Amino acid sequence: MQQQQVGQSLIARHQTITSAESLTAGLFVATLAEVSGISAVLPGAFVTYAAAAKTKLVGVPAELITTYGVVSDQVARAMARGAQEKLATDWAISFTGVAGPDALEGHPAGTVYIGVATPSGKTLAQRYQFQGDRQAVREASVAAGFDWLAVLLSEESYFCQMC
Repeated sequence: MQQQQVGQSLIARHQTITSAESLTAGLFVATLAEVSGISAVLPGAFVTYAAAAKTKLVGVPAELITTYGVVSDQVARAMARGAQEKLATDWAISFTGVAGPDALEGHPAGTVYIGVATPSGKTLAQRYQFQGDRQAVREASVAAGFDWLAVLLSEESYFCQMC
């Protein structure tokens, strides 16, 4: 499972991680917590289900939410960056989107944005479209997050070897 690979890679590198989760409501960090020894690199995480929590807990500017909506790559990036800054971690991942069954802000159910803040200072976001009920969308989001982190960790490792 990808959470094992990601967790063990973070532990081996002594790199910390946090998350800011909206539609996943803590499922990512709960899954990561299944990795033995993860407490060495996981200081905590944020569940920012409401727009106000995104602002209050991880510092997403209210104007950003007003302009782009909570279901946007801009908010996903701000959530990841804010979580990384709040807990001073090497990595942060964020999840925002529409689990369903209804649309939100004009986005159909299953629309998800995942943001990642990296140790090198990059903040990235990707859009996904998942199918299924609320739980299926949440689980697919978490799986996609672990898959993307695994790729980014291997890329960071490659570039660091060239330093």
